[in-house]
Amino acid sequence: MNISSKKIAIATYLIFLLPLVTHAELINPLGTTSIEGFIGRLIKAILGLSGSVALLMFVWGGFQYLWSGGDPKKVEKGKETLKNAVLGIVIIFFSYTLVNTLIKILATGAVT
Repeated sequence: MNISSKKIAIATYLIFLLPLVTHAELINPLGTTSIEGFIGRLIKAILGLSGSVALLMFVWGGFQYLWSGGDPKKVEKGKETLKNAVLGIVIIFFSYTLVNTLIKILATGAVT
């Protein structure tokens, strides 16, 4: 490609393709422009991840209990892990409900 053909290619781009690109609308990746909406999405994401971790701990406690082989220390360790995982899941559900209610109150200004 020589210099004149490069100039023709650039001119073609500027004349025909650049106007199409400049009229493209940018999409907000956060989905919201309000700070309340952003914080609400962030908190929901964190609660979702912590719920996944609590569920994994519940499964791990079940495996510990099953693999204990009747050893009282291992059985107790499995039961303790299961108890803590259930407690964690309950706390996460209650906190999700509380945060969801607070976000709705902040967004609308009224309790629904």
